[in-house]
Amino acid sequence: MKAVYYEEFQGKVDVREVPDPTVSADSVIVKVGATGLCRSDWHGWMGHDPDIILPHVPGHELAGTIVETGSNIKNFKVGDRITVPFVSGCGHCPECRSGNQQVCDNQFQPGFTAWGSFAEYVEIKYADGNLIHVPIEIDFVTAASLGCRFITSFRAIIDQGKVSAGQWVAIHGCGGVGLSAINIAAGAGAKVIAVDIDDDKLKLALTLGANEVINARSVKDVPTEIIRLSGRGAHVSIDALGSQETCFNSVACLRKRGKHIQVGLMTGDHQHPAVPMDRVVAQELEMIGSHGMQAFRYEAVFEMIKSGKVQPDKMLGRTISLEEAPEALVNLDKFENLGVTVIDKF
Repeated sequence: MKAVYYEEFQGKVDVREVPDPTVSADSVIVKVGATGLCRSDWHGWMGHDPDIILPHVPGHELAGTIVETGSNIKNFKVGDRITVPFVSGCGHCPECRSGNQQVCDNQFQPGFTAWGSFAEYVEIKYADGNLIHVPIEIDFVTAASLGCRFITSFRAIIDQGKVSAGQWVAIHGCGGVGLSAINIAAGAGAKVIAVDIDDDKLKLALTLGANEVINARSVKDVPTEIIRLSGRGAHVSIDALGSQETCFNSVACLRKRGKHIQVGLMTGDHQHPAVPMDRVVAQELEMIGSHGMQAFRYEAVFEMIKSGKVQPDKMLGRTISLEEAPEALVNLDKFENLGVTVIDKF
């Protein structure tokens, strides 16, 4: 099969012929219909993820059709249209048994713990407990674009942040995660303040439901401006980028007893950011991490899409071929594209 492939971190990425994946008892083989490009893939190529063993095929935001099933698979069959969380739980550890597969002790992550979906075919392990049937109303490009960013944002806003109508929500960073969070928070009835350094992304944020936008290049004190716009500060604030500055600003812009949700990955020099801990203590702020989402929660996402409360298709930037993916992958840190990029031509 054809796949995007690299043999060293920060090295050459190209498309080449590699062996087809083989099925195991608890896995399925999926013919990839679409797969999204995510900054997490770039982090993997940079060498920031310890789970990746070289050589490697990246890709974790996927939708497609099952073409082969393992002997233990009971809930899915050849021909089923599926997607899968980027974290698949083993089903046996204490976290999985408690319903928290997104932090499984033995998690499977296509594109990280194994070869991923920037390919014609991909093997998905722990398949029976993690695959999701994709409704016929949702095409593969849209399903793939939910990927890690939309479903991660859904858990951050709805399950972790418990955002409700009328609350103020601040979103720091208007990439795929941030735009998704804006759309979901607006769909929940919240008033949203979007922060970025790119006016075009802020314009897109307004179309997705943001009530106010802040360009952090031109506003010297972002937390103070959020407090001014919201009256007392944000009830919930999301760092959707993952930098020292956005993490600090997200905590500092909260009202008393507000919640900071960290979604953006903190890697490299950003792993241990400065935090205004004096405010955390004095104002009883909450600091919460959010990492992926369980398969059983996808139905709630699909219902919001079907009802029109959220519009993930508005976040689609462009679709590309597998041959165009290497260049797109290595340039993901430049934030050049509006919306989500999806590979749909193999």
